[in-house]
Amino acid sequence: MRSRLLGIVLTLVVIVLVGMGVPLGRGVAQTEQQEMFLDRLTDTTRFASVAQRPFIDDQPWVLESELRRYHELYGIRVALLGRDGQVVASAGVVDVTSEEVSDLVRGALAGRQPAAPDLIVPWDPSELVLAEPVLEAGEVQGAVVTFSPTSKTRTEVLVWWTVILVASMLVLVAAVFAALPLVRWTLRPVKRLDDATGALLAAVVSGQPAAPVGASDGPPELRQLSRSFDQMAANVGDVLAAQRAFVADASHQLRNPLTALKLRLSNLEGHVVGEGVQHQAAALDETNRLNRILDELLAMARAGAPSVDPVAVDVDRAVAGRLTAWQPAAAAREVHLVLDGEPGGTALVPPRGVETVLDALLDNALKFTSDGTLVHVDVRRRDGVVRIAVRDEGPGLAPEELERATDRFWRSPAHQNVQGSGLGLALVRQMVERVGGTIRLTSPPGGGLRVEVGFPAV
Repeated sequence: MRSRLLGIVLTLVVIVLVGMGVPLGRGVAQTEQQEMFLDRLTDTTRFASVAQRPFIDDQPWVLESELRRYHELYGIRVALLGRDGQVVASAGVVDVTSEEVSDLVRGALAGRQPAAPDLIVPWDPSELVLAEPVLEAGEVQGAVVTFSPTSKTRTEVLVWWTVILVASMLVLVAAVFAALPLVRWTLRPVKRLDDATGALLAAVVSGQPAAPVGASDGPPELRQLSRSFDQMAANVGDVLAAQRAFVADASHQLRNPLTALKLRLSNLEGHVVGEGVQHQAAALDETNRLNRILDELLAMARAGAPSVDPVAVDVDRAVAGRLTAWQPAAAAREVHLVLDGEPGGTALVPPRGVETVLDALLDNALKFTSDGTLVHVDVRRRDGVVRIAVRDEGPGLAPEELERATDRFWRSPAHQNVQGSGLGLALVRQMVERVGGTIRLTSPPGGGLRVEVGFPAV
């Protein structure tokens, strides 16, 4: 944008320079031409006046010596023509038969005075030709024609045009240096707004308050836009904070009634007969599912809380601890947990973030993998990021489902019969993005699902 705005300013400057420079250059050329024309016209008129008596006496050749001295001194060729247009005396080689010169001669013999020629330009080497009638008592006796080189005038015009061009370039360079601070000052609020817009999403996802843009400098309109953006960002943050608070409060408040309901349903055991036993068991399963959903909602609310700051965590120790904790559950299904990779070192994660992420990923893997298979846990440290990947050997997801798998409450239509709430991967994504990390789901060769999360390394 800075280049476009600077281009607009420079375009306007160039238009102004062209609008002033072209008339100025043309005026300089006209001045030099007029000066040369008047000087040559004076000499031509003088020769026409001097030639009156020789033409009357029918002795025009007596002027040849004076014409030759003039030619030798100034390099200007001169010719005296009679009434019939024939040369009667000359200095230098002259040709009056060309179309342009013939027209001037005919005009002079008709009594017409010389007129100013076209504009003299540096690239036109044409001579300045003037034809003056020789008059006696108002009667044309002949004509005087002068052929003047224009090299000196053309050089002077070229010098003036060069000076104007160099001055215009200097003005253009000065305009660039003058416009750069102005463009920077104008676009500085725009740059801050662009940066703030990019950081707003990360701040909203992580639960952090958005950094204010500020409105200390720049045009008044952009300062007002910055203030409006800050107000909008603050309102978005307040709305999301209220949403998280509502989820946390609602989950907490619902836990007690659900616990009481589960207790009452359990107390009915032995008092229910017939088909009621099956309904009682289904009700207990539903209360257990609701409890798990509430636990996950509370975990998501805590993960997105802005008051929770990331901490440095030993990833290898946390991974080893969770694999040990999940070993009995895996062994019950004859599933082997395999740790691959290399030491990950320390990463920046929310408190108990590695444990929460691994619990969700291992829980998903054990749900969908078949009995007697492997679940691979891979830890690696690359380019300042500690990556933890969990891969199962289950049915996996279709390519079009991979992007939706981290949405809240989303479940694949093919897995509706598998126990779960659809919040596990959503919790992982929120936990990872809380510290600026990444999550990536892929379908590896051989089937199954591979989920890789990345935390900033310390």
